[in-house]
Amino acid sequence: MSIEIIRRTVARAELLGEDGDDIGFRRMLYDLFAFSDSLTEARGLFAGYIGLSPIQYQILIVVSHTPPNDSTVGVAQVAEQLRVSGTFITTESNKLVKLDLLEKARHPNDRRRVCLAVTKEGLRRLEHLAALQRPINDALFGTLTRKEFQHLSDMMRRLAQGSTQAIHLASHLVEQNNEIQA
Repeated sequence: MSIEIIRRTVARAELLGEDGDDIGFRRMLYDLFAFSDSLTEARGLFAGYIGLSPIQYQILIVVSHTPPNDSTVGVAQVAEQLRVSGTFITTESNKLVKLDLLEKARHPNDRRRVCLAVTKEGLRRLEHLAALQRPINDALFGTLTRKEFQHLSDMMRRLAQGSTQAIHLASHLVEQNNEIQA
């Protein structure tokens, strides 16, 4: 068996090159990591521009993009969208309430839940930020056609959905391997 096959980091035929190697997969990951690093840096710059941490910025963005006729966005919906725990969103959204950027109200049908809404000050900061975001986001995604962007959006949604299961598998396998080595 060749060293390349032993060292392959994927096994699915869809991810392998014509020669059965994972070179194309590795290149794609390197590009994905580089782009992800750029997105993370941009998010940090956007957040800092309006005086927030990156997660606070993301929470504010998610809540602000709730459809106008839906006044029931809550912690669970934000946590699901950002793929983090509800407890974490509660802690960070409380900080945004103290900054007068978010407000909380009781859910109209379920008194145990709260609804989140962006305040006028929060909207003012996001409007100020949008002028900075537009050229940067245009530059980040400027090489894509509309069709490519729609395809990328669909792929990223599917990849994000599958990533949680993959991370659980990784944690389990690492833990299992650590037990064997102990």
